[in-house]
Amino acid sequence: MLSRLKYKFLNQASQFGSDLSGSAPGLPRTRQNNSSINTIDRPPIHRIETSFNIFLTIARIKAHKLQATDLQYVFLFFVGVFCFFVVEEPSLVFKILISIALLTALLIPVTSQFFFPFLPIAAYLFLFYSSRFIPTEWRPSIWVTVLPTLETALYGGNLSSMLASNPTPALDILAWLPYGIMHYAAPFIVSIIIFIFASPGSLPVFARSFGYMSLFGVIMQNMFPTCAPWYEIVNGLIPAAYDMPGSPGGLARVDQLLGTHLYTSAFSASPLAFGAFPSLHSADAFLEALFLSHVFPRLTPVFVVYVLWIWWSTMYLTHHYFIDLMGGAVLASTVFLVARWNFLPSSQKGKRSRWQYEYIELADYDLPPQPRSRRPPLNRKLTPLGASGLDNNDDDVADSLVESKNLGKENGYY
Repeated sequence: MLSRLKYKFLNQASQFGSDLSGSAPGLPRTRQNNSSINTIDRPPIHRIETSFNIFLTIARIKAHKLQATDLQYVFLFFVGVFCFFVVEEPSLVFKILISIALLTALLIPVTSQFFFPFLPIAAYLFLFYSSRFIPTEWRPSIWVTVLPTLETALYGGNLSSMLASNPTPALDILAWLPYGIMHYAAPFIVSIIIFIFASPGSLPVFARSFGYMSLFGVIMQNMFPTCAPWYEIVNGLIPAAYDMPGSPGGLARVDQLLGTHLYTSAFSASPLAFGAFPSLHSADAFLEALFLSHVFPRLTPVFVVYVLWIWWSTMYLTHHYFIDLMGGAVLASTVFLVARWNFLPSSQKGKRSRWQYEYIELADYDLPPQPRSRRPPLNRKLTPLGASGLDNNDDDVADSLVESKNLGKENGYY
């Protein structure tokens, strides 16, 4: 079932102009690392779409067969409609022009290959901006005591208060670097790294994962509004109201050191002043670390250090409780596992950049791992590139996969 879904996703990505510009049949391969592999043989994986012909995209959409993964666009459409009618600024005319520009970017092949994976990120940004305009009567009550109570119950104290109890200029700068600079630059840097060094097709998966993770995070923050540690420091545990401004927390000291008002102004006017749980700083860093570890497994300790650095800085600057960080990590892990099990191409040994890949492998995690000593002897070898003789029908792919599984059963492997 997952094998068919994986193949369809890649085929869909090629139709809508991702950097997988084509597809080819899947061939069964022997199990590697205790997982069977569905191989997409010789797609034009290195080509970037350059056409400006809108009718080409329209023809692809007409030829596209509806499937379960298309429900994401229905969900994103309703998020966009909600933001369109809730937002009071800019004007209606400007909102219509933005909508037309986005639709045009989705129709032009040269831009659609980037904007289709970007849609979840755009929905996240629109919803985050729109949060300031949501009527108060639509919003739930703000939870003031729940996070510090859980923090004390789970960890025996307020970790953020303990870490922020003795601030120094050196620690302020050390916390500001990951929280105030690297956090905003990391998604772009990680995207470039994944595009160059990961297997083709990995970047659209990262973009969608990042977008949906952030979108779900903002939805949770709107449905479960909570106060950050800075609120407890400034106001105690008195009830909070939506008309209260946000606070830069420890970043106010950074503004004083740098002689600016950047963070004070930005956080005071935040659309989600009471969006402490889950922490998107934690979620972003955790998701980036997971994807980079997928590409560079040997550098995993380096990425772990970055995540821990982000965690410390968020608590030191009084922007999050430790439980917020755990919530962000769980959210990122869930999104990554869904992406890895269904859509993320596997890295191949000896391949140092995307241009060295001749085919794409997707691990089939729906089969349980088995001892290597019981591998089934497959009568079929990996067909030389371009000589498989199969067409691009995903039913043929599924049939070939079933055939390989049946062969495994005959040999006592499954």
